[in-house]
Amino acid sequence: MRAFSLCSIALAGAVAGFAALSAGPALAASAECQHGGAMLNQRQALVAKLTQLGAKNKKQVDPRAACTIFGQLVSNGNAVLKWLDANKDWCSIPDSFVEGLKGDHAKSAELRGKACTAASQMAAMEKKALEMQRQQRQAEGAGGPPVPASGPLGGPGLTGSFKMPQGAL
Repeated sequence: MRAFSLCSIALAGAVAGFAALSAGPALAASAECQHGGAMLNQRQALVAKLTQLGAKNKKQVDPRAACTIFGQLVSNGNAVLKWLDANKDWCSIPDSFVEGLKGDHAKSAELRGKACTAASQMAAMEKKALEMQRQQRQAEGAGGPPVPASGPLGGPGLTGSFKMPQGAL
């Protein structure tokens, strides 16, 4: 299975730059604008979690954790985009910000899909491994003959080694 890389998370990190607009005086114009700023701050915190997740695991990210955080990021993006549609003009949000956020939201949704697919594959593989272990324990406990670790004739098999007898030949 291909590891979920830090590079994928870095693409979602571009959202953090957009959240800087939430501190501007334009958003302070009303309570609704401040609510939008709070949603953007939450988005920035989710991106920081993804970055920490990647930094902690040195380029390999647990897809289950990434799936969860990307799910939260996509949910936040849906709310922010809905808020932007209703309040963009009132809060003086530039069109370039909206377009950038839409692009980042689409990328986040794509990465969520990849992370969640990897997480479900990982869960299926773990389930299969546990089932195989259970079946092996049942076979050993059933009283049947143990499966030899060697070849069919008692030797080390094709992959083992064979010692040469010592002494004069």
